[in-house]
Amino acid sequence: MTGGAALPPSGLPGLVPAWSRLVTAPDGDGVKRTWHVLDSGTASPVVTLLCLHGNPTWSYLWRRLLAAAPAQWRVVAPDQLGMGYSDRLEQPRRLAERIADLGHLTAALGIDGPTVVVAHDWGGPVALGWGIEHRAQLRGVVLTNTAVHQPAGSSGPALIRLAHLSGLRDAVCVRTPVFVRAATRLSRPPLSPAVRDAFTAPYAAASRRRAVGDFVDDIPFAPGHPSRPTLDRVAVDVCPPDVPALLLWGPRDPVFGERYLDDLLDRIPHADVHRYEGASHLVTEDAPEYAAAVVRWVHDLSLASAHDGGRAPAAEPQASTLLSRLEARAGDQTPAVVEVGRRTVSWDLLERRVREVAAGLAATGVRPGQRVALLVPPSADLTTAVYAVWRAGGVIVVADKGLGLRGMGRALRGARVDHVIGTAQGLLAAAAMGLPGTRIGAGTIPSSARRMLRAWTTLADLARLGRTRPPPERPAADDECAVVFTSGATGPAKGVVYRHRQVEAQVALVRATYELSDDDRIVAAFAPFSLYGPALGIGSSVPEMDVTSPGTLTAAALADAVSAIGATVVFASPAALRNVLRTAEHLSPAHRQALGAVRLLMSAGAPVPATLLRALGDVLPNAQPHTPYGMTEALPVTDISLAQIDAAGAGDGVCVGRPLPGVEVTVSALTPTGLADGPLTGQPGLLGEVCVRAAHVKERYASLWQTQRSSGRDVGWHRTGDVGHLDDDGRLWIEGRLQHVIATAAGVVTPVGLEQRVESLAGVQAAAAVGVGPIGTQQVAVVVVPAGRKPRRPGVATLELTDQVRIVAGVDVAAVLVCRSLPVDIRHASKVDRAEVREWADRLLAGRVVPSGPE
Repeated sequence: MTGGAALPPSGLPGLVPAWSRLVTAPDGDGVKRTWHVLDSGTASPVVTLLCLHGNPTWSYLWRRLLAAAPAQWRVVAPDQLGMGYSDRLEQPRRLAERIADLGHLTAALGIDGPTVVVAHDWGGPVALGWGIEHRAQLRGVVLTNTAVHQPAGSSGPALIRLAHLSGLRDAVCVRTPVFVRAATRLSRPPLSPAVRDAFTAPYAAASRRRAVGDFVDDIPFAPGHPSRPTLDRVAVDVCPPDVPALLLWGPRDPVFGERYLDDLLDRIPHADVHRYEGASHLVTEDAPEYAAAVVRWVHDLSLASAHDGGRAPAAEPQASTLLSRLEARAGDQTPAVVEVGRRTVSWDLLERRVREVAAGLAATGVRPGQRVALLVPPSADLTTAVYAVWRAGGVIVVADKGLGLRGMGRALRGARVDHVIGTAQGLLAAAAMGLPGTRIGAGTIPSSARRMLRAWTTLADLARLGRTRPPPERPAADDECAVVFTSGATGPAKGVVYRHRQVEAQVALVRATYELSDDDRIVAAFAPFSLYGPALGIGSSVPEMDVTSPGTLTAAALADAVSAIGATVVFASPAALRNVLRTAEHLSPAHRQALGAVRLLMSAGAPVPATLLRALGDVLPNAQPHTPYGMTEALPVTDISLAQIDAAGAGDGVCVGRPLPGVEVTVSALTPTGLADGPLTGQPGLLGEVCVRAAHVKERYASLWQTQRSSGRDVGWHRTGDVGHLDDDGRLWIEGRLQHVIATAAGVVTPVGLEQRVESLAGVQAAAAVGVGPIGTQQVAVVVVPAGRKPRRPGVATLELTDQVRIVAGVDVAAVLVCRSLPVDIRHASKVDRAEVREWADRLLAGRVVPSGPE
């Protein structure tokens, strides 16, 4: 033996000494060994979590999970032999031996009840091997950044393959601590020096690092490797369908990247997934909230087991009706989609092209349930692609171009797309983003460019092929049909999964609420909404504008789009409408006549000031203004007209109207520190997080199990993240976002009402209210954009402006600051990024160097 087992030194951050114990048990060869084990020591536990580290970490990796687990659970995290503070070894241990070692240890520890294995890195195959041999005990599997097989086309992680070379292996893994220290250098933000030192503490001497090199040597890259048969067996039996699984992943891992996650999901398709954006290899360090996710997931397992016997039998599948209105217009030569200034596509042509392309997609390998990224600007091609993918049973994946190339790439890779449909520019972007899947061209792409872009076919090719092929089987109403991404205005964009039945319910609600008929036509300046035209049974056109910049919509462009299709309805964001108003003086008499035919104006995406809607009366004189309230996860939820806004009067926040038919709205009351922990209630006047239940609410978030579990923790309800209250007449008032609530010593303050009062001042163009300081004792700071001449330098406001703001604010205001503009989201150019404003204000008030402004 090259070194005995020992207890870790005291003072390691987050490690409770009482958890550590030394356990003697035979290894897989019958030789007595001593393990160091972290053990919560619970007697007669409800469930045991068996946690296994990889290489070159040790049981310290699981300290947060031991701290977070309920008292009635047992959490056991051993150091594998040769690793951490367990016995050092004379000879290397192969995978099969390590699986046997773990079995002998759990027997010595008396682990014989329901067990969930939790594993990271190369601890994954060992723990999964234990699960195969202890199937009767296995209740669940939790994996973090690991692998059981090399994905197709992969020769293995480059960093590990380098370390695997015999000459380098000894140098970087044993004789020097390069490999050990490298594992702790992958995190962003960097780990604290104390935590890095804790991870490397067991490996201070070369004699204690021998197993680090042996572990690397045991990775079976080659088919003839001694551990290859064992790993192959684990890969085949990795997790049976009746064993729940949770995959928690750091997408930035240079060792086990997303292709390893994809490989695991191919093997465990029933697994729940949560991708922690920004997290790397040590996801348990980069995303410490993982521990709460594991606890909640395992807790849900026990609830599911208790109710398994009460499940209702599955209903007979119903066919989707999303395409029924489009199919009913076959033979209709009136416009279905108008590309202003380019082309008009009739209902008859659109229906035929959708049917043909769908058959072509099915004939060339697009299978039901596969995800198809659409990198096509608003156009007839985009509309055709959407409905053809749906008709073929596929799932469209739509990410806003406004996210930027990096944001789009992160979103689309996380959605696990199988195919990409794009214009030449879109397919270039797909290559730059590293998207997987086959490529399908949209629009005109020269053959030479197609080869470079790997576009093996085009929509036109698919239509020609589809003319001679039978149509694919219709999708069912309960099949998934779309993954659409949020704007990313309040954090990384989230993929929202919808089923056909949910989109069907949404379409039916919109059609009924706004009394849409086949005689209506819509101009959708918010591009995603234009895609609903065929499902609604109404023609649509998209005005000439940069769809990623709503403020580029001019009054003339809007009028041209209205004229092109004879529109009766307009849907645009507040930012787009502001520019329409600014450019309205240039309208010709013909433009004004066209705009006079619009009967309905809808605006959403951010609070819509009544003053803006009133002013638009000169541009759209016969249009009744409505502002539906909702979000990517549920739209619409409520609706209010300008007349109803006027009737509601002033209040604390924005009145968004009453819930629509079939929609239920409640609130979850806030704690003094701004948490939404209260029970759901419709009590008037109670401030809380707005919660919604309706048939058209999203199915779930894509690859964000923890986020979905939090937003849907009240079964059947979606927690919106918005904060507000219901009034005595059942109207909903929105007062801000949950993460923007200001928790002062006197109670919580919501920003929207405060900002509205400040913006009522003659000298104020815009305002943002934020909290600076610790939660519970935050101070209110108001950042103002003055009307007229902007300040040359952002900073503290004049005494006169400060006094005016404090008089109207209605709450104690610690500071008033001024800047040239406020940062807003890209999709709507209307939602203020209060997090950025808060960070800027906090730095300025602390006397630190600040940028020229929060914009």
